[in-house]
Amino acid sequence: MKKQVIRPAGAPAPVGPYSHAIRVGDLLFCSGQIPLDPATGQLAGPDIQTQTTRVLENVKTVLAAENLKLSAVVKTTVFLTDLADFGAMNEVYGRYFTAEFPARSTVQVAALPRGARVEIEVVAHY
Repeated sequence: MKKQVIRPAGAPAPVGPYSHAIRVGDLLFCSGQIPLDPATGQLAGPDIQTQTTRVLENVKTVLAAENLKLSAVVKTTVFLTDLADFGAMNEVYGRYFTAEFPARSTVQVAALPRGARVEIEVVAHY
């Protein structure tokens, strides 16, 4: 099966040597998004709610490049630098994923790029 690199307009530039997403067959594997404002390249606000909102807006931008919506997401992985932020992150997450929730893993990590507090990667189905 051939893979296709996805480079969405309007998404923050990658902070390393990776693609925003890769399509293989009827699956879209999206790289983890951190809360970078696409207009400035800077982190969105310091609080977990603002950062989670920015991350999910970035995810929506990547999906939109393939005419997909959040409802196409079948799996998410959430990385938090502090699991004490879980409740506040989950509140924002629940506003974006409202029915037929995707499968999800959430893990605490020591650090994330650019000092972000949250990163979310997704797998979507066409």
